[in-house]
Parts: sequence; C-alpha cells; structure tokens
Amino acid sequence: MERYQLKDPIFTTLSEVADSLGLECYVIGGYVRDLILERPSKDIDVVVVGSGIDMAQAVAKNLGKGVSLSIFKNFGTAQIKRGSLELEFVGARKESYSHDSRKPVVEDGSLEDDQNRRDFTINALAICLNKERFGELVDPFGGMRDLQTRIIRTPLDPDITFSDDPLRMMRCVRFAAQLNFFIEERTYYALSRNKERINIISRERIADELNKIVASPRPSVGFELLEKCGLLALVCPELNRLKGTEEKDGKGHKDNFLHTMQVLNSVAENSDDLWLRWAAVFHDIGKPVTKKWDERIGWTFYNHNYIGEKMIPGIFKRMKLPMNEKMKFVQKMVNLHMRPIALVDDGVSDSAVRRLLFDAGDDLESLMILCDADITSKNQEKQQRYHENFKLLKDKMREIDEKDRIRNFQPPIQGEEIMRIFALPPCHQVGDIKTAIKDAVLDGLIPNEYQAAYDFMIQTAEKLGIKKVED
Repeated sequence: MERYQLKDPIFTTLSEVADSLGLECYVIGGYVRDLILERPSKDIDVVVVGSGIDMAQAVAKNLGKGVSLSIFKNFGTAQIKRGSLELEFVGARKESYSHDSRKPVVEDGSLEDDQNRRDFTINALAICLNKERFGELVDPFGGMRDLQTRIIRTPLDPDITFSDDPLRMMRCVRFAAQLNFFIEERTYYALSRNKERINIISRERIADELNKIVASPRPSVGFELLEKCGLLALVCPELNRLKGTEEKDGKGHKDNFLHTMQVLNSVAENSDDLWLRWAAVFHDIGKPVTKKWDERIGWTFYNHNYIGEKMIPGIFKRMKLPMNEKMKFVQKMVNLHMRPIALVDDGVSDSAVRRLLFDAGDDLESLMILCDADITSKNQEKQQRYHENFKLLKDKMREIDEKDRIRNFQPPIQGEEIMRIFALPPCHQVGDIKTAIKDAVLDGLIPNEYQAAYDFMIQTAEKLGIKKVED
C-alpha cells in the first residue's frame, strides 16, 4: 500500500487528536492532489468518519493560543485558522440532489460515500491520518493514474455529476486550464449535454471560476474549452460573438475570438495582473457591434474601442464582476488599446505622445503590455516591424515623460485661481480657460510651468473678452 510523507507538524497533531477521539480521519481533495503534483497548497480539507465539528474543537484546544475556530452547525463543518494555516473539517457524508438546486440533501456516510460525491477523480484522493495507517493513500477511482496521465474525469457518471452540481462544469474547465490537463472524452461530452444546467448557478460562483481561468498560466485553454462545449455562450455571450470569420468579394477578417485568445495568452506571459488580463479578454468586445462592410477597404470596426468601453459596465454588472476601480481600469484599457498602435502607424509626434501619457497616467505600462500583445499579424515581417516601432515609441515616451512630467499632471493653474484672478463665478468660461492651458501644455506650446501657464492664461482670457481684476 502506497504511503506519503506528511511533513507539516499539523498532521501529527491531527493524527493524535483523531486517535484520542477514536475517529477515522483523512486529509482529502486538493491538498492531496497538489502534494502529489508538488504544487504549493495552503488549504487543508480534513474528512472525519464521525463529527467533523467535534474533531475541529479538539484540534483547536490542542493548538492553544492564536487559533480562530468557526463552526457552521447547519452544514456540519468547522474551520480553523492560525496564521497562514487554514483547516476545513467535515464529517464524511453522502449527498442527493433535486433537479432545480445544487444544494444537496446530506446524510452521514463512510469515507467511500464521501469520495463518491467528489467532483473529479484527482480530487477524490485521500490520505489516512490515523497512526496505524498514517500516510496511506486511498484511491478508489484511479485518481493517481489520472494525475500521471494528466486526465480530468468524474468518479461516477459525468451526466449525474454535472447535473447534480452544474458548477462542477466550470471547475472542470478551470482545472484543465490551471493544471494543463485534458478532459476525458465522456466527461467532455457531458459538459455539452448539461450546459443549460449552468443557469441555476449564481453569477458570483461562475465569476469566481472565470477569475481562476483568467489567472491560469495559459487562460485561452479554459475559454476555448468553454466555447467548444457551449458554456461560453451562456456565461459570456459577448465574448462568444467574437467567434467566426466572414468573407466578401475576396476580402475576409480574422477570427476575433482566436485573436483575443492570442492577446490574452501574450498578456498572461508578461503580467499576473488579473484585471489587465480581463482587459485583454474584452479589448475587442465592441467589434461585433461595429462590424461594417466598406466597398473600398473591406471590413471595418470603426470606434470598436469606444463602443467596447461603453459595454463594460453592463457586462461586469451581469457577470457579477466588481463595479469599482477595477472595472474602470478595464474600461480605460479597452478605450485606449488602439492609441499606441495608431501612433506607430502615423509617426510619433510629441503632442500625440504627451496626450497618450496624460490619458494613460499610472496605467501606461499596463497599456503598453496590452498593445504589444495586440500585434498578432501572421506576417512575420510586419509583426517584426511593429515591435521595432513600438520600441521606438516607448523610448520617445520615456524621453518626453522625463522632460515634461506629463503623466497624471494637473494644469499649473487650477479653476479656483482662475475664478479669483478674473472674479468669475463657477461657469463654462473657467473650464474653457483651464482646458486651453492643459491643451497648450500637451501640445508643447508652453512648458509645464506656472509662469508660462499664467502668461498663456492672461492671453487666452483677453481673446475671450475677460479682463483680469486689478491686484
């Protein structure tokens, strides 16, 4: 019988407490999977044949000071936290489901019952913690073999597994993306057959799984699986609409979904920022809405960045993604993602660079990662030229930023001072003068300095027929 070394002292404590209570006790699920895969894992799930709450209370008492114990009697579970350590305790159970809910009817059960209810074979692995069998692997479904062959499959009939708890379909795709595993054939086809069941799952739970897919090493794996099995059309229809190409008079456009996946993977290679990755997911989301045929140049997607920016709040609200500064950051990236490429195309003027620096502000580096990733031409010569021009643009931006201090700058003269100098109440004229000063700095007409801005303000006011109040 195969045995594993559990080096963390907490397992010795769990073993001693379980034996003292006469309880059969196992560590189960993700911790065991990650232990075998040699992946880091913080959360430890403990299943007890008996009362998980009794076990948790005894362990908390044994650990002493600095322990936080939470008991959830309705669910028969308990949680212990101590520093970075997090333990979840549950009594072994068997479950049955009704068709319109993912909340099971729960009964006490054996370890076998508990493993039967697990979502995938690789998550049904258990290691015994009792002294006589300490470290012994319990693997009734061949989960060890599936780990070795990089396969995701359900312990029981996948149609029942997914129908009982449809969130498991999202978890299936997420594990494939996170672990770079393949979905076993029967399990994969059950995703397609049961996809409509995802509609009984809360958007918050779906968003949590999507965030984990987006944060995975190669996020396209998850989104392409969601698209192929039909789940993407249900959880993010706007992204699904990017799929496909169309040709007219011999002119076609690229598949914007596949392009988006390339951009997403490229961003993921260069940034762990979850919201920059979401910006990559949505950067072309306005293309289906703006797609038009032009007899002279073929397919166009004019203003898709602007339309895409306007779509983001509705998408975030429906998907239960955060309606805060994270959403605004994604909006900003979607709106600006074409600007650097346009500068490369048109030649780099100092004025255009200043305006980009001003509009991007502290998010400039993120924007440049997204824009660099957006260059996906199959023409290697064209792609190389773009990347070289991008490097020149970055050098120019760095030079102008160091010289003119434009990023996040505030005009040297604020509205309150304009009102005082010209004895004006709050009005559009104050805004006009302030905007003129800002534009003059960005266009390089005046330096980003107070005296130059003051002199320009006086000249601008005179042209508008506004006189300075005598000192």
